[in-house]
Amino acid sequence: MRRQHRFGAALAAGALLVLLPVLARPSFGQAARAANTKDDNRPIPRLPDGHPSFEAPPGEKGVWNRQDYRPFLPTTVDETALRDRGGNNNDGPPGLKPKASEVPFQPWARSLFLYRQTHEIEPYGRCKPAGGFRNMATPYGTEFVQVPEQERMYIFQTGGPHSFRPIYMDGRTHPSDADASYYGHSVGRWEGDTLVVDTVGFNERGWIDAYGTPTTKQLHLIEKWTRLDFKTLRYEITIDDPGAYTAPFTTGMLMTYQSGREMFEFVCQDGNLAGELMIGGGNTKIDRTSPVVP
Repeated sequence: MRRQHRFGAALAAGALLVLLPVLARPSFGQAARAANTKDDNRPIPRLPDGHPSFEAPPGEKGVWNRQDYRPFLPTTVDETALRDRGGNNNDGPPGLKPKASEVPFQPWARSLFLYRQTHEIEPYGRCKPAGGFRNMATPYGTEFVQVPEQERMYIFQTGGPHSFRPIYMDGRTHPSDADASYYGHSVGRWEGDTLVVDTVGFNERGWIDAYGTPTTKQLHLIEKWTRLDFKTLRYEITIDDPGAYTAPFTTGMLMTYQSGREMFEFVCQDGNLAGELMIGGGNTKIDRTSPVVP
């Protein structure tokens, strides 16, 4: 009996020694909180020319994630229109996120916007590129690649088509004969520590947000990125489209830097498993029976 007791005690002690490193290891949530705490007081990374870097610091991993899909806040039943996705209710930075009732829709654009709330056939959900607000509000993270020696930068999005958006930083103007495209033609410049990007040349086959904000080929975007601190990026967008709105308006969101994460292969074209976006999917609130993207 003593021998069995000594053997059992030795086995328990050995198991404890093996498990101690595991038990001492922080959980994923604890590790994430520790990383965020560590990042609170880190200085904003900068490029060799002194401008802010939006990339992960050398030797580290990290992506930017949106805090909200919506370009503006619904205020009435018809504006909300069954599109309460949950978890995306951040009001965004002060001064941004106008109420939908304040957006200067032309009558046809407002009618189309409301139609899209209950007929959700978003091109992005069918693996088409998305510019503007939606280019930043992408699942799984967004990465910037800044190439000062080439006077350009690129925006890569994980949860979408295999494509990227170039931004030319060499002082060029927009071409007069550019073909219309999903991302448009973007030229950028620095105003202090804020990156300002001017984009024209959009086609009408993409949505600039997840909620179907209408736009036409007259769309002209002014976007601004400001890194407020190590882990917070302020994104501001001014939408000027005289084909759909009676005046320009501005909105935006905050984005959070998530240390330790990186882009991965997201095979949208070959294996879209988002069943809720397919005809006959489980979400019965949205009518997706139309074969044409409105």
